[in-house]
Amino acid sequence: MTDYSHLVSDKIFIEGWREGRSERVATDRNPFDDADIVTIRQASKEDVDDAYAAAAKAQVEWAALPPRKRSEVMEQAAQFITENRDAIVALIRAESGSSGIKANVEVGLVLGSLKEAATFPTRIHGGIHPSNTPGKTNFVFREPRGVVGVISPWNFPFTLSMRSVAPALACGNAVVLKPASDTPITGGTLLAHIFEAAGLPSGVLGVVVGAGSEIGDHFVESEVPSLISFTGSTPVGRQIGAKALGGEHIKQVALELGGNAPMVVLDDADLDLAVGAATMGKFLHQGQICMSINRIIVHTDVYDEFVERYGERVRGVTYGSQLDDATIVGPVVNDSQLESVSAKIERARAEGAREIVANPIEGRVIPPHVFADVTPDMELFREEIFGPVVGIARANDEEHALELANDTEFGLSSAVFTRDLTRGVRFARRVEAGMTHVNDITVNDEAHVMFGGEKNSGVGRFNGEWAIEEFTTDHWVSVTDGFNKFPF
Repeated sequence: MTDYSHLVSDKIFIEGWREGRSERVATDRNPFDDADIVTIRQASKEDVDDAYAAAAKAQVEWAALPPRKRSEVMEQAAQFITENRDAIVALIRAESGSSGIKANVEVGLVLGSLKEAATFPTRIHGGIHPSNTPGKTNFVFREPRGVVGVISPWNFPFTLSMRSVAPALACGNAVVLKPASDTPITGGTLLAHIFEAAGLPSGVLGVVVGAGSEIGDHFVESEVPSLISFTGSTPVGRQIGAKALGGEHIKQVALELGGNAPMVVLDDADLDLAVGAATMGKFLHQGQICMSINRIIVHTDVYDEFVERYGERVRGVTYGSQLDDATIVGPVVNDSQLESVSAKIERARAEGAREIVANPIEGRVIPPHVFADVTPDMELFREEIFGPVVGIARANDEEHALELANDTEFGLSSAVFTRDLTRGVRFARRVEAGMTHVNDITVNDEAHVMFGGEKNSGVGRFNGEWAIEEFTTDHWVSVTDGFNKFPF
Protein backbone atom coordinates (compact mmCIF):
# COMPACT_ATOMS: atom_id res chain seq x y z
CA MET A 1 0.00 0.00 0.00
CA THR A 2 1.16 3.55 -0.76
CA ASP A 3 3.11 5.18 2.07
CA TYR A 4 1.16 7.92 3.84
CA SER A 5 3.46 8.61 6.79
CA HIS A 6 4.27 12.14 5.59
CA LEU A 7 0.59 13.04 6.06
CA VAL A 8 0.36 11.74 9.64
CA SER A 9 1.19 13.87 12.67
CA ASP A 10 1.11 13.10 16.38
CA LYS A 11 0.46 16.79 17.15
CA ILE A 12 -2.49 19.15 17.17
CA PHE A 13 -2.43 22.30 15.02
CA ILE A 14 -2.66 25.78 16.56
CA GLU A 15 -0.53 28.40 14.78
CA GLY A 16 1.68 25.48 13.86
CA TRP A 17 2.19 21.98 15.21
CA ARG A 18 2.34 21.40 18.94
CA GLU A 19 1.57 18.74 21.52
CA GLY A 20 -1.80 18.78 23.21
CA ARG A 21 -1.98 19.53 26.93
CA SER A 22 -4.58 17.02 28.05
CA GLU A 23 -3.68 14.17 30.36
CA ARG A 24 -5.31 11.85 27.82
CA VAL A 25 -3.33 10.04 25.15
CA ALA A 26 -5.18 8.16 22.38
CA THR A 27 -3.93 5.72 19.77
CA ASP A 28 -5.50 5.82 16.32
CA ARG A 29 -5.87 2.29 14.90
CA ASN A 30 -6.96 0.43 11.77
CA PRO A 31 -10.45 -0.89 12.62
CA PHE A 32 -9.86 -4.21 10.82
CA ASP A 33 -6.77 -5.46 12.65
CA ASP A 34 -6.09 -2.76 15.29
CA ALA A 35 -2.74 -1.90 13.72
CA ASP A 36 -1.42 1.36 15.19
CA ILE A 37 -1.46 4.43 12.95
CA VAL A 38 -0.43 7.16 15.39
CA THR A 39 -0.62 8.08 19.08
CA ILE A 40 -1.69 11.64 19.88
CA ARG A 41 -1.72 13.53 23.16
CA GLN A 42 -5.17 15.06 23.20
CA ALA A 43 -6.17 18.73 23.30
CA SER A 44 -7.30 20.31 26.55
CA LYS A 45 -9.83 23.08 27.14
CA GLU A 46 -6.89 25.49 27.25
CA ASP A 47 -5.84 24.31 23.79
CA VAL A 48 -9.37 24.98 22.52
CA ASP A 49 -9.17 28.50 23.95
CA ASP A 50 -5.80 29.05 22.27
CA ALA A 51 -7.11 27.84 18.93
CA TYR A 52 -10.14 30.11 19.10
CA ALA A 53 -8.02 33.10 20.16
CA ALA A 54 -5.58 32.55 17.32
CA ALA A 55 -8.45 32.17 14.85
CA ALA A 56 -10.15 35.37 16.01
CA LYS A 57 -6.91 37.31 15.65
CA ALA A 58 -6.00 35.88 12.22
CA GLN A 59 -9.51 36.14 10.76
CA VAL A 60 -9.47 39.92 10.39
CA GLU A 61 -6.52 40.00 8.00
CA TRP A 62 -7.68 36.86 6.21
CA ALA A 63 -11.08 38.40 5.46
CA ALA A 64 -9.44 41.63 4.28
CA LEU A 65 -7.43 39.88 1.58
CA PRO A 66 -8.56 40.36 -2.04
CA PRO A 67 -10.97 37.59 -3.08
CA ARG A 68 -8.45 36.18 -5.52
CA LYS A 69 -6.00 35.45 -2.69
CA ARG A 70 -8.51 33.30 -0.83
CA SER A 71 -9.41 31.52 -4.07
CA GLU A 72 -5.74 30.73 -4.68
CA VAL A 73 -5.47 29.00 -1.31
CA MET A 74 -8.43 26.76 -2.21
CA GLU A 75 -6.88 25.98 -5.57
CA GLN A 76 -3.50 25.18 -4.02
CA ALA A 77 -5.17 22.90 -1.50
CA ALA A 78 -6.84 21.01 -4.35
CA GLN A 79 -3.49 20.77 -6.13
CA PHE A 80 -1.83 19.31 -3.03
CA ILE A 81 -4.54 16.66 -2.77
CA THR A 82 -4.20 15.78 -6.45
CA GLU A 83 -0.43 15.36 -6.07
CA ASN A 84 -0.85 13.19 -2.94
CA ARG A 85 -4.02 11.39 -3.95
CA ASP A 86 -2.74 7.81 -3.66
CA ALA A 87 -1.35 8.44 -0.17
CA ILE A 88 -4.57 10.11 0.97
CA VAL A 89 -6.67 7.24 -0.38
CA ALA A 90 -4.44 4.76 1.45
CA LEU A 91 -4.76 6.75 4.68
CA ILE A 92 -8.55 6.94 4.45
CA ARG A 93 -8.69 3.19 3.89
CA ALA A 94 -6.43 2.42 6.83
CA GLU A 95 -8.00 4.79 9.35
CA SER A 96 -11.74 4.63 8.60
CA GLY A 97 -12.13 1.07 7.26
CA SER A 98 -13.00 2.33 3.80
CA SER A 99 -12.88 0.23 0.66
CA GLY A 100 -10.85 1.49 -2.26
CA ILE A 101 -14.04 2.52 -4.05
CA LYS A 102 -15.33 4.56 -1.12
CA ALA A 103 -11.96 6.20 -0.39
CA ASN A 104 -11.61 7.33 -4.00
CA VAL A 105 -15.18 8.65 -3.99
CA GLU A 106 -14.36 10.59 -0.85
CA VAL A 107 -11.28 12.23 -2.33
CA GLY A 108 -13.28 13.16 -5.42
CA LEU A 109 -15.95 14.81 -3.28
CA VAL A 110 -13.30 16.80 -1.42
CA LEU A 111 -11.76 18.03 -4.65
CA GLY A 112 -15.22 19.11 -5.79
CA SER A 113 -15.80 21.00 -2.54
CA LEU A 114 -12.49 22.84 -2.84
CA LYS A 115 -13.00 23.76 -6.49
CA GLU A 116 -16.49 25.03 -5.73
CA ALA A 117 -15.25 26.94 -2.69
CA ALA A 118 -12.57 28.59 -4.82
CA THR A 119 -15.39 30.43 -6.63
CA PHE A 120 -17.04 31.70 -3.44
CA PRO A 121 -14.91 34.80 -2.74
CA THR A 122 -16.25 36.50 -5.89
CA ARG A 123 -19.81 35.16 -5.50
CA ILE A 124 -20.56 36.83 -2.17
CA HIS A 125 -23.09 39.48 -3.12
CA GLY A 126 -24.99 42.05 -1.11
CA GLY A 127 -27.72 44.41 -2.25
CA ILE A 128 -28.92 48.00 -2.47
CA HIS A 129 -32.45 48.74 -1.29
CA PRO A 130 -34.57 51.90 -1.58
CA SER A 131 -35.54 53.89 1.50
CA ASN A 132 -38.71 55.72 2.52
CA THR A 133 -36.47 58.51 3.83
CA PRO A 134 -35.43 61.04 1.17
CA GLY A 135 -31.69 61.11 0.58
CA LYS A 136 -31.08 57.76 2.23
CA THR A 137 -29.66 54.58 0.69
CA ASN A 138 -29.79 51.11 2.25
CA PHE A 139 -26.91 48.73 1.64
CA VAL A 140 -26.96 45.09 2.75
CA PHE A 141 -23.48 43.60 2.88
CA ARG A 142 -22.75 39.90 3.27
CA GLU A 143 -19.91 39.62 5.76
CA PRO A 144 -17.97 36.64 7.13
CA ARG A 145 -19.38 35.34 10.39
CA GLY A 146 -15.95 35.53 12.00
CA VAL A 147 -14.83 32.26 13.59
CA VAL A 148 -16.60 28.99 12.79
CA GLY A 149 -16.35 25.89 14.95
CA VAL A 150 -16.59 22.62 12.99
CA ILE A 151 -17.28 19.20 14.54
CA SER A 152 -16.98 16.39 12.02
CA PRO A 153 -17.89 12.65 12.07
CA TRP A 154 -15.91 9.48 11.45
CA ASN A 155 -17.84 7.91 8.56
CA PHE A 156 -16.79 10.26 5.71
CA PRO A 157 -14.22 12.19 7.75
CA PHE A 158 -12.27 13.86 4.94
CA THR A 159 -15.36 14.89 2.99
CA LEU A 160 -17.51 15.99 5.90
CA SER A 161 -14.73 18.05 7.47
CA MET A 162 -13.81 19.74 4.21
CA ARG A 163 -17.46 20.39 3.31
CA SER A 164 -17.60 22.91 6.15
CA VAL A 165 -13.97 24.00 6.40
CA ALA A 166 -13.40 24.95 2.75
CA PRO A 167 -16.50 27.16 2.25
CA ALA A 168 -16.10 28.76 5.66
CA LEU A 169 -12.51 29.72 4.86
CA ALA A 170 -13.34 30.83 1.33
CA CYS A 171 -16.01 33.18 2.70
CA GLY A 172 -13.43 34.92 4.90
CA ASN A 173 -13.94 33.10 8.18
CA ALA A 174 -11.35 31.43 10.39
CA VAL A 175 -12.07 27.86 11.49
CA VAL A 176 -11.35 25.63 14.46
CA LEU A 177 -11.95 21.97 13.63
CA LYS A 178 -12.63 19.16 16.09
CA PRO A 179 -12.53 15.80 14.28
CA ALA A 180 -14.10 12.57 15.53
CA SER A 181 -11.91 10.54 17.87
CA ASP A 182 -12.01 7.52 15.52
CA THR A 183 -10.61 9.53 12.59
CA PRO A 184 -8.38 12.30 13.97
CA ILE A 185 -6.12 12.30 10.92
CA THR A 186 -8.36 12.12 7.83
CA GLY A 187 -11.01 14.24 9.55
CA GLY A 188 -8.61 16.65 11.21
CA THR A 189 -4.85 17.02 11.02
CA LEU A 190 -4.72 15.99 7.35
CA LEU A 191 -6.62 19.20 6.57
CA ALA A 192 -4.03 21.16 8.53
CA HIS A 193 -1.24 19.63 6.40
CA ILE A 194 -3.15 20.45 3.23
CA PHE A 195 -3.90 24.09 4.05
CA GLU A 196 -0.46 24.69 5.50
CA ALA A 197 1.01 23.52 2.19
CA ALA A 198 -1.52 25.68 0.33
CA GLY A 199 -0.27 28.85 2.04
CA LEU A 200 -3.13 29.54 4.46
CA PRO A 201 -1.94 32.17 6.96
CA SER A 202 -1.05 30.98 10.44
CA GLY A 203 -3.96 30.82 12.88
CA VAL A 204 -6.74 30.86 10.29
CA LEU A 205 -7.26 27.10 10.74
CA GLY A 206 -6.83 25.28 14.02
CA VAL A 207 -7.30 21.54 14.60
CA VAL A 208 -7.92 20.27 18.13
CA VAL A 209 -7.93 16.49 18.53
CA GLY A 210 -9.66 15.60 21.76
CA ALA A 211 -12.32 13.60 23.54
CA GLY A 212 -15.82 15.00 23.39
CA SER A 213 -16.23 14.27 27.08
CA GLU A 214 -13.32 16.60 27.85
CA ILE A 215 -13.55 19.44 25.33
CA GLY A 216 -16.87 18.97 23.49
CA ASP A 217 -19.09 21.25 25.58
CA HIS A 218 -16.33 23.84 25.94
CA PHE A 219 -15.82 23.85 22.17
CA VAL A 220 -19.50 24.69 21.59
CA GLU A 221 -20.05 27.07 24.51
CA SER A 222 -17.02 29.31 23.86
CA GLU A 223 -17.89 32.95 23.23
CA VAL A 224 -15.59 33.11 20.18
CA PRO A 225 -17.36 31.14 17.41
CA SER A 226 -20.46 32.68 15.88
CA LEU A 227 -21.46 29.42 14.15
CA ILE A 228 -21.09 25.76 15.06
CA SER A 229 -21.23 23.37 12.11
CA PHE A 230 -21.90 19.81 13.27
CA THR A 231 -22.35 16.58 11.34
CA GLY A 232 -23.33 13.51 13.33
CA SER A 233 -26.13 11.81 15.18
CA THR A 234 -29.46 13.45 15.97
CA PRO A 235 -29.18 13.00 19.77
CA VAL A 236 -25.78 14.73 19.86
CA GLY A 237 -27.04 17.37 17.42
CA ARG A 238 -29.91 18.19 19.78
CA GLN A 239 -27.44 18.71 22.62
CA ILE A 240 -25.22 20.95 20.51
CA GLY A 241 -28.19 22.98 19.30
CA ALA A 242 -29.42 23.46 22.87
CA LYS A 243 -26.00 24.62 24.06
CA ALA A 244 -25.40 26.90 21.08
CA LEU A 245 -28.83 28.54 21.07
CA GLY A 246 -29.64 28.38 24.77
CA GLY A 247 -26.27 29.05 26.36
CA GLU A 248 -24.67 32.23 27.61
CA HIS A 249 -23.16 33.00 24.21
CA ILE A 250 -25.87 32.47 21.56
CA LYS A 251 -24.64 31.38 18.13
CA GLN A 252 -25.99 29.96 14.90
CA VAL A 253 -25.86 26.24 14.12
CA ALA A 254 -25.67 24.18 10.94
CA LEU A 255 -26.67 20.61 11.81
CA GLU A 256 -26.52 17.66 9.41
CA LEU A 257 -27.90 14.78 11.45
CA GLY A 258 -29.26 11.25 11.14
CA GLY A 259 -31.36 9.69 8.44
CA ASN A 260 -33.69 6.79 7.73
CA ALA A 261 -33.54 6.88 3.96
CA PRO A 262 -36.35 5.11 2.10
CA MET A 263 -35.86 3.68 -1.37
CA VAL A 264 -39.25 3.16 -3.01
CA VAL A 265 -39.68 0.70 -5.89
CA LEU A 266 -42.94 1.31 -7.74
CA ASP A 267 -44.74 -1.29 -9.84
CA ASP A 268 -43.32 -0.05 -13.15
CA ALA A 269 -39.70 0.19 -11.99
CA ASP A 270 -36.77 -1.23 -13.94
CA LEU A 271 -35.88 -3.99 -11.47
CA ASP A 272 -32.35 -4.48 -12.79
CA LEU A 273 -31.66 -0.82 -12.11
CA ALA A 274 -33.41 -0.90 -8.73
CA VAL A 275 -31.58 -4.01 -7.53
CA GLY A 276 -28.19 -2.54 -8.49
CA ALA A 277 -28.98 0.75 -6.80
CA ALA A 278 -30.25 -0.95 -3.65
CA THR A 279 -27.00 -2.92 -3.43
CA MET A 280 -24.61 0.00 -3.83
CA GLY A 281 -26.77 2.50 -1.96
CA LYS A 282 -26.97 0.19 1.05
CA PHE A 283 -23.55 -1.45 1.28
CA LEU A 284 -21.15 1.33 0.22
CA HIS A 285 -18.91 1.88 3.27
CA GLN A 286 -20.75 -0.81 5.22
CA GLY A 287 -23.90 1.34 5.23
CA GLN A 288 -22.16 3.81 7.55
CA ILE A 289 -23.44 6.87 5.69
CA CYS A 290 -26.22 9.19 6.82
CA MET A 291 -27.73 8.89 3.33
CA SER A 292 -27.45 5.09 3.07
CA ILE A 293 -30.60 3.25 2.06
CA ASN A 294 -32.16 2.29 5.38
CA ARG A 295 -35.51 0.88 4.20
CA ILE A 296 -36.50 -0.60 0.85
CA ILE A 297 -40.22 -0.17 0.17
CA VAL A 298 -41.50 -2.26 -2.74
CA HIS A 299 -44.88 -2.26 -4.47
CA THR A 300 -46.66 -5.56 -3.89
CA ASP A 301 -46.90 -6.35 -7.62
CA VAL A 302 -43.10 -6.63 -7.91
CA TYR A 303 -42.25 -7.42 -4.29
CA ASP A 304 -41.50 -11.14 -4.55
CA GLU A 305 -39.44 -10.78 -7.70
CA PHE A 306 -37.46 -7.89 -6.22
CA VAL A 307 -36.72 -9.80 -2.99
CA GLU A 308 -35.49 -12.84 -4.92
CA ARG A 309 -33.30 -10.84 -7.29
CA TYR A 310 -31.94 -8.58 -4.58
CA GLY A 311 -30.99 -11.51 -2.37
CA GLU A 312 -29.15 -13.13 -5.25
CA ARG A 313 -27.26 -9.89 -5.99
CA VAL A 314 -26.29 -9.20 -2.37
CA ARG A 315 -24.93 -12.73 -1.89
CA GLY A 316 -22.21 -11.75 -4.36
CA VAL A 317 -21.05 -8.72 -2.37
CA THR A 318 -17.52 -9.35 -1.07
CA TYR A 319 -16.49 -8.60 2.50
CA GLY A 320 -13.31 -8.69 4.59
CA SER A 321 -10.24 -6.50 4.93
CA GLN A 322 -10.74 -3.06 3.44
CA LEU A 323 -7.16 -3.13 2.21
CA ASP A 324 -8.06 -5.90 -0.24
CA ASP A 325 -9.07 -4.20 -3.48
CA ALA A 326 -11.76 -6.84 -4.07
CA THR A 327 -13.56 -5.98 -0.83
CA ILE A 328 -16.82 -4.03 -0.89
CA VAL A 329 -17.87 -4.37 2.77
CA GLY A 330 -15.06 -3.83 5.26
CA PRO A 331 -15.06 -3.49 9.05
CA VAL A 332 -17.36 -1.22 10.99
CA VAL A 333 -15.41 1.55 12.66
CA ASN A 334 -15.31 0.38 16.29
CA ASP A 335 -16.66 -2.07 18.84
CA SER A 336 -19.56 0.21 19.79
CA GLN A 337 -20.81 0.10 16.19
CA LEU A 338 -20.27 -3.64 16.09
CA GLU A 339 -22.44 -4.11 19.18
CA SER A 340 -25.13 -1.74 17.93
CA VAL A 341 -25.51 -3.34 14.49
CA SER A 342 -25.27 -6.88 15.89
CA ALA A 343 -28.08 -6.07 18.30
CA LYS A 344 -30.24 -4.81 15.42
CA ILE A 345 -29.71 -8.09 13.56
CA GLU A 346 -30.79 -10.10 16.59
CA ARG A 347 -33.77 -7.81 17.15
CA ALA A 348 -34.90 -8.23 13.53
CA ARG A 349 -34.82 -11.99 13.94
CA ALA A 350 -36.70 -11.81 17.24
CA GLU A 351 -39.37 -9.55 15.73
CA GLY A 352 -40.06 -12.01 12.94
CA ALA A 353 -38.42 -10.43 9.90
CA ARG A 354 -37.60 -13.03 7.22
CA GLU A 355 -33.86 -13.44 6.80
CA ILE A 356 -32.85 -13.51 3.13
CA VAL A 357 -29.06 -13.02 3.29
CA ALA A 358 -26.78 -13.56 6.28
CA ASN A 359 -23.33 -14.87 7.17
CA PRO A 360 -21.41 -15.06 10.48
CA ILE A 361 -19.75 -11.90 11.78
CA GLU A 362 -15.94 -12.02 11.60
CA GLY A 363 -14.20 -9.64 13.99
CA ARG A 364 -15.57 -6.18 13.14
CA VAL A 365 -16.63 -7.32 9.66
CA ILE A 366 -20.40 -7.72 9.47
CA PRO A 367 -21.35 -9.43 6.20
CA PRO A 368 -24.36 -8.03 4.32
CA HIS A 369 -27.67 -8.91 5.96
CA VAL A 370 -31.03 -8.61 4.20
CA PHE A 371 -34.43 -9.05 5.86
CA ALA A 372 -37.78 -9.19 4.06
CA ASP A 373 -41.35 -8.74 5.31
CA VAL A 374 -40.32 -5.87 7.57
CA THR A 375 -43.22 -3.93 9.08
CA PRO A 376 -43.42 -0.37 10.43
CA ASP A 377 -43.47 -1.53 14.05
CA MET A 378 -40.06 -3.23 13.74
CA GLU A 379 -36.85 -1.57 14.89
CA LEU A 380 -35.28 -2.22 11.48
CA PHE A 381 -37.91 0.05 9.92
CA ARG A 382 -37.93 2.78 12.55
CA GLU A 383 -34.27 3.35 13.44
CA GLU A 384 -31.18 4.37 11.52
CA ILE A 385 -29.07 1.22 11.12
CA PHE A 386 -25.64 2.63 10.17
CA GLY A 387 -24.38 -0.80 9.18
CA PRO A 388 -24.59 -3.40 6.38
CA VAL A 389 -28.13 -4.49 7.25
CA VAL A 390 -31.37 -3.61 5.43
CA GLY A 391 -35.06 -4.43 5.64
CA ILE A 392 -37.57 -4.70 2.81
CA ALA A 393 -41.20 -3.67 3.38
CA ARG A 394 -44.22 -4.40 1.16
CA ALA A 395 -46.41 -1.52 -0.04
CA ASN A 396 -50.00 -2.20 -1.15
CA ASP A 397 -49.98 0.60 -3.73
CA GLU A 398 -48.30 3.92 -4.55
CA GLU A 399 -50.08 5.86 -1.81
CA HIS A 400 -49.17 3.25 0.76
CA ALA A 401 -45.56 3.41 -0.41
CA LEU A 402 -45.55 7.17 0.15
CA GLU A 403 -47.11 6.72 3.58
CA LEU A 404 -44.40 4.23 4.53
CA ALA A 405 -41.63 6.44 3.16
CA ASN A 406 -42.81 9.39 5.27
CA ASP A 407 -43.37 7.28 8.40
CA THR A 408 -40.19 8.40 10.17
CA GLU A 409 -38.89 11.22 12.33
CA PHE A 410 -36.09 11.76 9.81
CA GLY A 411 -36.05 13.41 6.41
CA LEU A 412 -32.59 13.51 4.88
CA SER A 413 -32.30 11.58 1.61
CA SER A 414 -34.67 9.30 -0.31
CA ALA A 415 -35.19 7.67 -3.70
CA VAL A 416 -37.98 6.39 -5.93
CA PHE A 417 -37.74 4.04 -8.93
CA THR A 418 -40.19 4.18 -11.83
CA ARG A 419 -40.00 4.16 -15.63
CA ASP A 420 -42.41 7.12 -15.72
CA LEU A 421 -40.26 10.16 -14.91
CA THR A 422 -43.25 12.47 -14.50
CA ARG A 423 -44.70 10.04 -11.99
CA GLY A 424 -41.32 9.89 -10.28
CA VAL A 425 -41.05 13.66 -9.87
CA ARG A 426 -44.64 13.87 -8.66
CA PHE A 427 -43.94 11.18 -6.06
CA ALA A 428 -40.58 12.71 -5.09
CA ARG A 429 -42.12 16.10 -4.32
CA ARG A 430 -44.45 14.51 -1.78
CA VAL A 431 -41.64 12.79 0.12
CA GLU A 432 -40.86 14.61 3.37
CA ALA A 433 -37.13 14.91 2.87
CA GLY A 434 -34.52 17.45 1.92
CA MET A 435 -33.38 15.34 -1.03
CA THR A 436 -35.14 12.80 -3.25
CA HIS A 437 -33.57 11.09 -6.27
CA VAL A 438 -35.52 9.48 -9.09
CA ASN A 439 -33.93 6.26 -10.38
CA ASP A 440 -30.74 6.85 -8.42
CA ILE A 441 -29.29 5.90 -5.05
CA THR A 442 -29.94 7.91 -1.91
CA VAL A 443 -26.20 8.53 -1.50
CA ASN A 444 -25.72 11.66 -3.58
CA ASP A 445 -23.63 14.80 -3.05
CA GLU A 446 -22.61 17.44 -5.59
CA ALA A 447 -20.60 20.43 -4.45
CA HIS A 448 -22.74 22.99 -6.29
CA VAL A 449 -26.18 21.59 -5.32
CA MET A 450 -27.83 22.08 -1.95
CA PHE A 451 -27.48 19.36 0.67
CA GLY A 452 -29.56 19.06 3.83
CA GLY A 453 -32.54 17.49 5.52
CA GLU A 454 -35.94 18.08 7.05
CA LYS A 455 -37.52 17.06 10.37
CA ASN A 456 -34.97 15.52 12.76
CA SER A 457 -32.33 15.24 10.04
CA GLY A 458 -30.98 18.71 10.64
CA VAL A 459 -31.01 22.46 10.23
CA GLY A 460 -29.37 24.44 7.45
CA ARG A 461 -27.98 23.65 4.02
CA PHE A 462 -24.51 22.90 2.66
CA ASN A 463 -22.87 23.31 -0.77
CA GLY A 464 -22.94 26.01 -3.44
CA GLU A 465 -24.77 29.27 -2.81
CA TRP A 466 -26.46 27.69 0.20
CA ALA A 467 -23.03 27.33 1.85
CA ILE A 468 -22.32 30.99 1.16
CA GLU A 469 -25.52 31.88 3.01
CA GLU A 470 -24.62 29.63 5.94
CA PHE A 471 -21.08 30.95 6.37
CA THR A 472 -21.83 34.65 5.94
CA THR A 473 -24.23 37.03 7.64
CA ASP A 474 -26.20 40.07 6.47
CA HIS A 475 -25.15 43.55 7.63
CA TRP A 476 -27.45 46.53 6.92
CA VAL A 477 -25.56 49.77 6.42
CA SER A 478 -27.64 52.86 5.66
CA VAL A 479 -26.23 56.15 4.35
CA THR A 480 -27.97 59.54 4.33
CA ASP A 481 -26.96 62.76 2.61
CA GLY A 482 -26.70 64.63 5.92
CA PHE A 483 -29.82 66.75 5.45
CA ASN A 484 -32.20 64.77 7.63
CA LYS A 485 -34.14 66.79 10.17
CA PHE A 486 -34.85 65.22 13.55
CA PRO A 487 -37.73 66.43 15.74
CA PHE A 488 -35.66 66.35 18.96
